[in-house]
Amino acid sequence: MTLPNDTRCLPRILHQYWGFRSFLPLQYEAMSAVLHERDSLVVMPTGGGKSLCYQVPALCLDGLALVVSPLISLMKDQVDSLRASGIPAAQWNSTLAPHESRTVIDQIRTGTLKLLYIAPERLVNGPVLDLLASQRIAFVAVDEAHCVSMWGHDFRPQYRELAILKKTFSRIGIHAYTATATEQVRQDIVEQLSLDRPEILVGSFDRPNLTYSIARRTDRVAQIVEILERHRNESGIIYCISRKNTEETSSLLNNLGYQTAPYHAGMSDEDRLKNQESFREDRIRIIVATIAFGMGIDKPDVRFVIHSELPKSLEHYQQESGRAGRDGLEAECVLLYSERDAYLWKRVIEDQPAENQQAAFQPLKSILAYCRGTRCRHRAIVQHFGQKLDADCGNHCDICRGDYDAVPDPDILGQKILSSIYRQGQRFGAAYTAKVLKGSHDQQVLANRHDQLTTYGILRDASTASIRHWIDQLLTQAFLEKTPGEYPLLRITDLGWQLLRGEVTPKLIQLKEIPKRQIQQRQSAADSWDGVDRRLFEELRFLRLDLARQRNWPPYVVFSDVALRDMARLRPSNLDQLLNCRGVGQKKCESFGRLFLDCIADYCRKRHLEINRQPTEPR
Repeated sequence: MTLPNDTRCLPRILHQYWGFRSFLPLQYEAMSAVLHERDSLVVMPTGGGKSLCYQVPALCLDGLALVVSPLISLMKDQVDSLRASGIPAAQWNSTLAPHESRTVIDQIRTGTLKLLYIAPERLVNGPVLDLLASQRIAFVAVDEAHCVSMWGHDFRPQYRELAILKKTFSRIGIHAYTATATEQVRQDIVEQLSLDRPEILVGSFDRPNLTYSIARRTDRVAQIVEILERHRNESGIIYCISRKNTEETSSLLNNLGYQTAPYHAGMSDEDRLKNQESFREDRIRIIVATIAFGMGIDKPDVRFVIHSELPKSLEHYQQESGRAGRDGLEAECVLLYSERDAYLWKRVIEDQPAENQQAAFQPLKSILAYCRGTRCRHRAIVQHFGQKLDADCGNHCDICRGDYDAVPDPDILGQKILSSIYRQGQRFGAAYTAKVLKGSHDQQVLANRHDQLTTYGILRDASTASIRHWIDQLLTQAFLEKTPGEYPLLRITDLGWQLLRGEVTPKLIQLKEIPKRQIQQRQSAADSWDGVDRRLFEELRFLRLDLARQRNWPPYVVFSDVALRDMARLRPSNLDQLLNCRGVGQKKCESFGRLFLDCIADYCRKRHLEINRQPTEPR
């Protein structure tokens, strides 16, 4: 075994078991903290390789690594993947039968395990803690550590009890890992876990492989279907706020020929588990879910995430959209929203104790401002978490991709909207104002005699959705504000009066009319398919699915999409060349390599294609 301060083992272990030749940002530093037995807090975006930060050093050290995990599904995913790579690992939770628990206990006592995944409730149980304290423990990793903090987006009271770990294992390192944590949450994690002068490593919150788009929701199912057509035969998640909308959306999509399944807290445990397993194992490709679904989902090949309604906060959105593209390949994230969504969340917040309400309203304002914003989506997310991007994302969001045009004469357009609000007595909301500007024959508009205003129909050539979008932008830029209450009214701010006087100019944008074919071309432009034979990739996917079903594994446990794309790009003919493909470790190469090589050879022979292609550029 390697000495605790010797990091030379890390590259070798990473390549031998996981098939990667280089580290992602901050991985090496995080692993070094583990080997040097320093407490640490590691904040990395989803897909940044947090799990490897404790899995790799666990194989360099003597003793057992304890991994605290909040969800049984996450434990199973991780343990399946580790075992498939030849690493002795186990989970210990309430799903195990008595004889299975006894087996795990025997493995702990005989020292045959390298990693043990355990729920926080079980770990702090007296007899269990006593058993583990009597063994040689290398270190403790607390996954999803934001659950410790009451300021986090998934606070779990049982995580607070983990402070006992530092007292019980005073001579070993305690390491906390999370994908989403503001400065306030990071400080709370350190305090609650009693970390001793921890090394704090915070990676960039940017996910450059994700493409963000935001649109006002006009026809939920039609807008979702347009996205699904761009992702035929690919895995994705569709989020809804309510259980009712979850069930209805899943049912409507199934009636249109898509294979989906719902997931929400109102379902039985058995039905939820069945649908989640079907999604993990690719028996269904699309899950329609409330926020009850997601934390700890380790499926790396999710190619799209659709929020069909407004998320609860920007922290939730970053976490939920981050379930796309965990393998580092391209993925699409689309958020559809309306003002009604914000009203639904406000009702949920108002049911909370009064002292918690103010803290919950601010995140809701932040996500609304994000949706209404006119700047790079990547830059806006990163800035929310206190970081900066050196440049806009290029073409990985709807703003930078050029889906919107700057409105000509935005000062005049802004003045028209504010003038109408003023002439309406500042006593109406955004939806009503849009009707007046559009020149609607709505009964309420006519009854109020607002069809006689000089601003009635002044924007009749614009769509109602565009008018609402402009009102949103004026709200975000503080030219307007909304009154509190169940039916918020639009009011002109001091800055708005300056606009009416011609002293300032807003930034207003409008959606371009882009042909559907052009949208699809833009979407595929960022794909990492260069040099990949897509037909071969599909044949390799079919082989992977067959092997996974024989073993009751999710397909990605056999090989990731990253590995299959590299195989279909390089077309290796022997095991040594197969090991050069990203994501192909020694154990999996021995277990499955010959089957995949035979598939590649047969495909190339039938089509007279060359094998053993050399990469055209460093990968």
